[in-house]
Amino acid sequence: MSNQEKPVKISKQLRLKAHEFLSSRKNSEHLLSIVRHFESGADLSSCLLTLELIFTNLLKDRDMYIEVVPLKPIEKTETNQYKEWLRNLYENCFSKILESFENDSNKIQIQGLSTAMNIISYEGKFPLENRGNLECYVPLNRLKPVLMKLLSNKHNNVHLINKYTEYLLYSDILFFSWKLLPSLTAKTNPNETYIMNYLRLLEKLELRKPDEQQTLCGNETGDFFTFDESVPLRALNKVWHCVMLWEHSPQTHKQLLIVLLERALPHLEKPLFLTDFLMDSLDVGGPVSLLALQGIFTMIQVHNLNYPNIFAKLYSMFEPEIFHTKYKARLFYLSDLFLSSTHLPENLVAAFAKRLARLALIAPSEDVVIICMFIGNLILRHPGLKCLLNNPTEGTASSDPYIMEERDPVKSNAINSSLWELKSLQQHSIPSVATAARFINSPLPTIEWDLSRILDETGDDIFDKEVKKHGKLIALAFDKSHDQILHYWNI
Repeated sequence: MSNQEKPVKISKQLRLKAHEFLSSRKNSEHLLSIVRHFESGADLSSCLLTLELIFTNLLKDRDMYIEVVPLKPIEKTETNQYKEWLRNLYENCFSKILESFENDSNKIQIQGLSTAMNIISYEGKFPLENRGNLECYVPLNRLKPVLMKLLSNKHNNVHLINKYTEYLLYSDILFFSWKLLPSLTAKTNPNETYIMNYLRLLEKLELRKPDEQQTLCGNETGDFFTFDESVPLRALNKVWHCVMLWEHSPQTHKQLLIVLLERALPHLEKPLFLTDFLMDSLDVGGPVSLLALQGIFTMIQVHNLNYPNIFAKLYSMFEPEIFHTKYKARLFYLSDLFLSSTHLPENLVAAFAKRLARLALIAPSEDVVIICMFIGNLILRHPGLKCLLNNPTEGTASSDPYIMEERDPVKSNAINSSLWELKSLQQHSIPSVATAARFINSPLPTIEWDLSRILDETGDDIFDKEVKKHGKLIALAFDKSHDQILHYWNI
């Protein structure tokens, strides 16, 4: 038997045993045989699918349901004893299914999660005990251990969390995931693995009910489930306080800012508490600083907060290294937003224009084009900066009064300088770059340049444009040789 045929045969054998057990209580030994095979660790994928088949059918057929009457003990009938035996086996198997989340194979882990969630779905529809008039019952004693496994402090569960996202499309699972989250949040400093799993899960949890009101554990339409949107908002604010107090590595610090910007910030009750955190994050450098900058912009724009020295910090982020990072487009975009106000002091804006012009001398060609448009926008917003274009006395590098090393943009003396750098760039070897720098020779346009259109351009894009602009198709014609010596070859 080939290695491919063996799993197929075992799967068929397990499925046959499952059907024989489900058809008659007399075949209970088949269930024990399947469980023993599962516990041995062999053929886990087939065992998981077989156990899913068995327990979903047992739940649907109410073979484990026991009627509980208040103040009255459960009758010790043979049927009830058999149901108790099945329920104990069910509890044991569900725990073993959760253990498959830690298997070395990602395929087994994902199958384990799928099996666990399908069983939860059936237990919600067909509870083990009477749930009264509750139309949508979610067995939290099953869902909570699933979330605990996802929030492992030993294993990176990004693939499992991505799979769990499929179940968050159901209103009931999303709602109760939020409701359970505070009780699963570490109060003291957890390790980096737990924090990354936690933040990835938090990033996936929507705060609003899904557009299509469907439930995993209720009826198909979900008509009887009420998604109280105040519950996720309260849960978010409760857990965020703990998350902010954890000790973060550079990786978790970055992920925390991503979740803050994409999920949490608009919904926090006390965003003022983020002020120190965001300002400290600005000093970290790299992508963390860029993400913090975006958070600060939102705080200024939405909450009208005043951040001291924010422009000095933004100014200091423009260093030559920025051109060799993947987040430079975000820096240009955010800087354009920060400097969009026409009420900023001209000497401050002049410092940014001058620093960008100086950096353009060593920037890659695609970034020079962006810088030229950026400087043009600054001059359009502040017509007083036209003095930088018409300052004949400060038109050389040797006599430039601008102090590049000054950290305070206001003290850089840029307003008394000129943009001689752009004059130099007009001699650039790449025509499109030289053309971009020539905007200072003509009257400025009435509307600003759209930076978003070119922020993602690369050097290859510029090269392709130049080739299309100047390249010509050269026609070639060949005449066949008639020399006698070549008659034996077909050339």
